[in-house]
Amino acid sequence: MDIFSTALLLFLVIDPIGNIPAFLVVLRSVPEERHKRIIFRELFIALIVLGLFLFFGQFILAALQVSQGSLGAAGGIILFLIAVRMIFPVPKGVFGEEAEVEEPFVVPLAVPLIAGPAAMATLMLLMAHDPSNWPQWLAALLLAWSISGIILLSADQLARLLGRRTLTAIERLMGLVLTAVAVQMFIDGIGQAYRAITHGS
Repeated sequence: MDIFSTALLLFLVIDPIGNIPAFLVVLRSVPEERHKRIIFRELFIALIVLGLFLFFGQFILAALQVSQGSLGAAGGIILFLIAVRMIFPVPKGVFGEEAEVEEPFVVPLAVPLIAGPAAMATLMLLMAHDPSNWPQWLAALLLAWSISGIILLSADQLARLLGRRTLTAIERLMGLVLTAVAVQMFIDGIGQAYRAITHGS
């Protein structure tokens, strides 16, 4: 995978367009003039969290004795479940809940709406697959994060401009693309696990 295909995968996983309604719900009790400042802060917190998983996720895998194939299959399953809920949304959103706080901090905007489990698993998988290629993975993360940030910082304007129906249609289209990516990731993970078992025996 090159930088752009990896960035596209991460962008689909972060799903900023699908997160716009959730952001608006969480921030509805906060004055609109503070929205951009809060979202900007949460974006940087999410970037730090994702960066930690990119660089230290492989050590977590080693400590847990999780193989690359197992992580690939698990990441595919997680992505698939999230993609299905993007295509067939539930009343309380992709993550099953909508937290209402006066001014959010870390949860739920930074984690899990931006730095969600699927994004963390994807970054860990990329680094486990090719640790020496970390500059490319980091560049892809920064690209996907930057585009997602621009969209989320424009959440209020986009919601007024596009309307809920258009946002829902875009999210479902992204979910369809993510479904194909998830299936391929699962197949690759199973294949890697099978080769590891056959070579090991």
